[in-house]
Amino acid sequence: MKEAYRASQFTFVYAFCEFSIMMVKEYNLSHIDLTKADIVLRGYAGWNSRRALQNLDKIFPKDATDQPSLIIVYFGGNDSMHPHPSGLSPHVPLQEYIENMKKIAIHLKSLSKKTRIIFLSSPPINEVQMHETLSDLLGPLRRTNEACRTYSEACLELCREMNVKAIDLWSALRQRHDWLDVCFTDGIHLSNEGSKIVAKEILKVLREADWEPSLDWKSMPVEFAEDSPYEPIGADENTHIDVSNWNNIQGKSQLEMSNCALTKGFSSVD
Repeated sequence: MKEAYRASQFTFVYAFCEFSIMMVKEYNLSHIDLTKADIVLRGYAGWNSRRALQNLDKIFPKDATDQPSLIIVYFGGNDSMHPHPSGLSPHVPLQEYIENMKKIAIHLKSLSKKTRIIFLSSPPINEVQMHETLSDLLGPLRRTNEACRTYSEACLELCREMNVKAIDLWSALRQRHDWLDVCFTDGIHLSNEGSKIVAKEILKVLREADWEPSLDWKSMPVEFAEDSPYEPIGADENTHIDVSNWNNIQGKSQLEMSNCALTKGFSSVD
């Protein structure tokens, strides 16, 4: 049986928690050339590290034919919520959270030699905004910046011990002087501006990591990179424009643009 056509040799899998749905809508995917990678977004609203661990084998089975090139993991915000008197809350004690994240990292590392991992630490919250927008729904405030900071630091320390790439969202968001005003929709979930910060930090890791092969989208091979007479003609009426490199071309001067163009002769691409 002929193997099904696969759009790319790279697959990106994003596994987030409570702000994942907002990131799916607002994540600036224009920074990534989607002809070079298949991006799978999976956000499980309300999940904590305990539930993630319970379902890990189902989401990332070890016997899958294709394993992801990159998995970005975020759990911790819900875990850090203060326990409810009923015991029925997303809260996970700090030490259990650390152990859960450790087991998640071990499992993901075992998927394949090519699978890379990035953990996101818990971001801060806007407690005042959260109280104003969510107290009628959630009742008394059970999520604090102090707890978010504690779980964020624990995640980062674990990543250092396990040699896992990590992004310090606690610090990244707070670098903006107006972060309390612009980074959230309700005090917890990220706004467009907040999501842009996360996207910027992720792309920075991809750009700077010494992974082989590189997962920086600019370094990835272009699908159907063979020469074609159907590429658009440049302003000089003499060159074909490599539109697969369009994001690099936009905003450049005509001189810079000509350096990105391919002549009519087209040298072959290996």
